Amino acid sequence: MTTLTVTAKGQVTLRKDLLRHLGVSPGQQIEVALLPEGRVEVRALRPSVPIDRFMGSLAGKSRRKASIEELKAAAARGWSGRR
Repeated sequence: MTTLTVTAKGQVTLRKDLLRHLGVSPGQQIEVALLPEGRVEVRALRPSVPIDRFMGSLAGKSRRKASIEELKAAAARGWSGRR
């Protein structure tokens, strides 16, 4: 378990290993949910990307049909905002 320190301003800095575990990088956002008994849940906020960002992302890659793994990878790239 990781221990974090609260600053005088009431702020907490998440360490790089925690950010890496969440899969977030600078500029991305995280979501915090308040749970019972003083607990919180922290998770990466995944931006919603319109379907038109995904459409055609495999076009021109080859003449063969894409495998399910290739489709999943293309969807993940479009969903994450990366090209």
